[in-house]
Amino acid sequence: MLSFRLVHMIESHAEQLTRGVVHDLQTNPRTPSYHKLSAEELHHRAYAVYRNLGRWLGEETEQTIEAFYGELGKKRHAEGIALCEVVYALLLVKYHLRDYIRASGLVDSAVEIYQEQELHRLVGHFFDRAIYYTVRSYEGEVASRRAHAVAARAH
Repeated sequence: MLSFRLVHMIESHAEQLTRGVVHDLQTNPRTPSYHKLSAEELHHRAYAVYRNLGRWLGEETEQTIEAFYGELGKKRHAEGIALCEVVYALLLVKYHLRDYIRASGLVDSAVEIYQEQELHRLVGHFFDRAIYYTVRSYEGEVASRRAHAVAARAH
């Protein structure tokens, strides 16, 4: 099955994909706050997505995705990274992955084209949920800080 082959190929080339994303995050004008983060931290997050893509797409529950990306939202808020940059960073991870899928050259038949399209759909759905939980968590941190600031002024 092509989807399995593509997922396995992506997982096998996770290091190469990760290097491209880390470079993009550290140089892209839309992610200036990421220029200050260590390559190791950026590598860890992107590599975890690519290396475990099969699990993310097929096995992980909604709660697992919520926990992982909720933590990401909290961490990026604590680091002072603007929410628009956080979302764009996730989009870059997704774009690198989708470009890799398109360039893989494993599509030789109509069935394989359909399977590639299905993989694109699954990847898109995964990143939609990842972005949602990241934003929700980040915004929760913003609201919590505001509430603490209001409470502190009231005393």
